[in-house]
Amino acid sequence: MIEAGIKMSKVASTPELIQLAQEIDQHLSVVRQRLREPLEMEFARGGLTGPQRIVMQALVQSEGLSLKQLSARVGLAHSTVSGIVDRLQTAGMADRRRDDADGRATVITASAEVRDFVANRMPELAITPLLEALGAASAGDRAAILRGLRKLRAAVERNH
Repeated sequence: MIEAGIKMSKVASTPELIQLAQEIDQHLSVVRQRLREPLEMEFARGGLTGPQRIVMQALVQSEGLSLKQLSARVGLAHSTVSGIVDRLQTAGMADRRRDDADGRATVITASAEVRDFVANRMPELAITPLLEALGAASAGDRAAILRGLRKLRAAVERNH
């Protein structure tokens, strides 16, 4: 049973407290999952494999990387990353350009379309489910939700 494996150093755990914590964790997991659904659906439409998503994440978080740097950052072999970048470039998601500092090297970047998606569309997709849920709730429910979340956050931060 999971409860037997839980160790709490600061609080004496009771079955009721453990059950409450597990229920809250389940609710938070469902909320996180529902809020991510539109974004995950958009990523799925892009048809990226797991390794391609990892490479794209590294490119989006950088101003450009050499193939060697990108391989090191994502922990994949140089030849594997080269193939991934070729496919991303063909799909219009990545660009290669000559390195200004070293004309022999190339720099790989996320395409302008991808950068635009990350800067503009992604935040909208991330917040829309929450806006819709809050819009459908009464003013009293919205206030209660916010109070409850503030209290939960304060309790978590107090004990962290």
